[in-house]
Amino acid sequence: MPAPECGEPDAQNSDAEEYQPPIWKSYLYQLQQEAPRPKRIICPREVENRPKYYGREFHGIISREQADELLGGVEGAYILRESQRQPGCYTLALRFGNQTLNYRLFHDGKHFVGEKRFESIHDLVTDGLITLYIETKAAEYIAKMTTNPIYEHIGYATLLREKVSRRLSRSKNESRKASVSNEEHTPVEKISSLVRRAALTHNDNHFNYEKTHNFKVHTFRGPHWCEYCANFMWGLIAQGVRCSDCGLNVHKQCSKHVPNDCQPDLKRIKKVYCCDLTTLVKAHNTQRPMVVDICIREIEARGLKSEGLYRVSGFTEHIEDVKMAFDRDGEKADISANIYPDINIITGALKLYFRDLPIPIITYDTYSKFIEAAKISNADERLEAVHEVLMLLPPAHYETLRYLMIHLKKVTMNEKDNLMNAENLGIVFGPTLMRPPEDSTLTTLHDMRYQKLIVQILIENEDVLF
Repeated sequence: MPAPECGEPDAQNSDAEEYQPPIWKSYLYQLQQEAPRPKRIICPREVENRPKYYGREFHGIISREQADELLGGVEGAYILRESQRQPGCYTLALRFGNQTLNYRLFHDGKHFVGEKRFESIHDLVTDGLITLYIETKAAEYIAKMTTNPIYEHIGYATLLREKVSRRLSRSKNESRKASVSNEEHTPVEKISSLVRRAALTHNDNHFNYEKTHNFKVHTFRGPHWCEYCANFMWGLIAQGVRCSDCGLNVHKQCSKHVPNDCQPDLKRIKKVYCCDLTTLVKAHNTQRPMVVDICIREIEARGLKSEGLYRVSGFTEHIEDVKMAFDRDGEKADISANIYPDINIITGALKLYFRDLPIPIITYDTYSKFIEAAKISNADERLEAVHEVLMLLPPAHYETLRYLMIHLKKVTMNEKDNLMNAENLGIVFGPTLMRPPEDSTLTTLHDMRYQKLIVQILIENEDVLF
């Protein structure tokens, strides 16, 4: 049997071809090839009231015993029937393992008996036979798939790592400067995400923020192997899950064992605003979101003495232009005075970035703890409580908040000119940096004074808290 592809298209054209690929385990692939094939048993007569989405395999209202007789003991044979006991309900009768299996059948535009949805009954039966055959023949094997995963042995990629590293370093500067939405394909694109992770882990000085994988159920075209356990991902559709941020492909059951070590790939990150903060900084290999760095540099260069800084709003249309520039051009976005002379447009774009985060800077998990800390009457105890909650923030959130507070402290040092003290900034940034987990207007209004107080405390005690 020819060696399977390692989960990437056009593998034969990759520069990695000259190296020995990882050893994928082909046992489950072989079982899929051996699985019984569907055999449709056609009804010889025209059935009245046949649903339009079923074909000649529909036999109308018949009993289980009649269905069993029609299947004739042929492995993979199947028919559809209407239930005698529940007219209007339909059943798939399928012959497998020397017995007739009956499944309640549903249709909502696609056919399904469980989670997976299929375009045709034939595909549903094909996938079902594969699953039944593999889970029957290899139940014990599947149960032990995760016990000795290749994922834990980075050394398996040693032959590729040196070459991957060289190419990563060559393209590193270009990758960081490239547009987030128009990222050029680098030479390493065709190398599996697991090898890419190994190369990054050992050879790229990325910031070591922990990040969970963003797994979504995925249908793989052509044979694919799990990058955690190295076993084949069987079935026709929804064979496993893929990380939307780094491209890691694994079985659904294996995804529970994958460490929180996602290394997002820039070409998968389509925008800057509305993107998870940790995902963005890891994709760009920076400590903080580059939007924050670029905006703050611009504000500190020409706006610290601007009256009402952060309180005065810029034109919404121009703020949206800045947002689109970052989404389109990434680090190359031009927000200089030549393009946007009003500094309030830049402060508005920075505040909008924080408001658009799917998980706020002060995360949903820590929100209530910060609010409770703000309610403590003793100043010293309150400060200690705020410090303890700060330690619970994810590293990328903590670092971004720290950098922002250093900046806002500089803003307060120019209060004579800009008229913005820590309390005023707290009013502005409280609801921008903090949002309650539940979308409740009443909760938001009730918590506003505590949100303001938390930001005020963070600014005034920036040197002590961070």
